[in-house]
Parts: sequence; structure tokens; C-alpha cells
Amino acid sequence: MDDEAFSELIEEGRVMEWAEFAGNRYGTLRDEVFNYLDAGQDVLLDVELNGAFQVMSAYPDALSIFLMPPSLDELESRMRGRRGMTEAQIATRLKLAEAQIERGWHRFAHVVVNADLDNTVAAIAGILRGQPSRAHGARTAVHPGPTPGATPVPGPKDDAEA
Repeated sequence: MDDEAFSELIEEGRVMEWAEFAGNRYGTLRDEVFNYLDAGQDVLLDVELNGAFQVMSAYPDALSIFLMPPSLDELESRMRGRRGMTEAQIATRLKLAEAQIERGWHRFAHVVVNADLDNTVAAIAGILRGQPSRAHGARTAVHPGPTPGATPVPGPKDDAEA
């Protein structure tokens, strides 16, 4: 979709959330989400931080989960394991991740530390069932406290876009 068409969708209120990343704009069409909700199906959005703030602002009853790495060192290790990323790309993404953790972790209903895939999936499934649990070593925290095992620094007060 070209930039003009995307801008029209935003202006017409047809985009539930959107954000720009690496020079490209991404978003979620409102009708797509509500078609599933109207059919009685749950919808899980995997969105960037500003997009999440837009959804939480427009739909305060939406369940929000902040997924974060166990540490920035571990995140860097994971990025390096992907290969194909330049040192500059890794540095940029780490800086962005640190800023997003500082700005966002304390504004979500739930925080899940992604230390182990199976435990992370179990923790998210428990939250979706309304039963947050620490079973199987899952590390979860419910807003407003910090996540055990992580040391995020609270970011600025509420951001203008939230």
C-alpha cells in the first residue's frame, strides 16, 4: 500500500493503531479486528509500543501484556544469533529496546519476561485465561510493580501519544 492510501486510512479512522519503523508504516485495520470480535473470537495483536499505547488509550478494557527480554545482554546475544545484522543495526535496536522498556513496562496490565519460550507461552496463556501464574518458572508481574529478574528504570511520566 502506498503512503497516500495509508494516510487516508488513518484520516478515516480505519486504522486501530499504527507506527513507523525503519522508514515504513505499519498498522492494524479496525474492521479486521472487529470482524473477529463480532464473531466471538479473541484477537491478539503483536504491536510496537506506540501502537500498544494507541490501543490501550482507545480501548481501556483491552488486556495488555508487555513482553520483554530477561536483560539487554540476553537481547543482544539473541540478535547476534540471528546473523545478518550489522553492528550498527544491533546498536540501534538495543538502544530502541532500552528506551521502550523504560517507557513501557509500567504501563501494561501484565509484564512477561521472555527468558524461556515454553515458560513465556505458558505465562501468556495463563494471562489470557485469566489465571496469571508463576508455574513452570514463568516470571510475570502485574502492573504496577517491576518484573522479577529484570531491572527496568521507570521512564518519563505519561507520554503525549499515550
